[in-house]
Amino acid sequence: MTEIKNLQIYGIKESIRRSGFPMRTGIPTREDVSVKEIERANSLGNAKSGSGYDNFLKGIIVQFNIKYPQYLSPQLQRYHWFDIVSSQSKMHCLTKGKFKCNKYVNPFVKEQLQKYIDVYNESPTYEHFMCCISNCPMGLEMWMGISTNYLQLKTIYQQRKNHRLEEDWGVVCKMIKELPFSEFICK
Repeated sequence: MTEIKNLQIYGIKESIRRSGFPMRTGIPTREDVSVKEIERANSLGNAKSGSGYDNFLKGIIVQFNIKYPQYLSPQLQRYHWFDIVSSQSKMHCLTKGKFKCNKYVNPFVKEQLQKYIDVYNESPTYEHFMCCISNCPMGLEMWMGISTNYLQLKTIYQQRKNHRLEEDWGVVCKMIKELPFSEFICK
């Protein structure tokens, strides 16, 4: 099952203050944000995606680690919602026999994969390596470090909140809903 750890958020106050730049003649110097600034940021954050009014959300940076099944990887990469900082290597995890699969992978499939790995480790040929990689189940779980921002998370939430892969995208959407000032991005 998808899991998120080590969540960190940067730039909230600064971005809320910057949301008012179009109407300002100077730059505010105080530390805290006012209720009026938060209300403006909430209004702008909930503007229609693509309108440009919500651009200040780019300044709220979110970083986390995500454990995901292999079948989710193309979706994570396809839309450029996330910058992948680093990720586990399937090749290294498998050949060391240190792989974990989600609960939907048939035990027989895992046993067969382990046999391919054992053969590879006894005789590490290209053919044996390709048998390991090619027979890896899509339920293989790996970790990836992600960097993104509230504007991208707004898009993710809107497009994935009712997604069929509820154990995966549901975890991501739950994390988004629990972020500080999530009302800026979750309608």
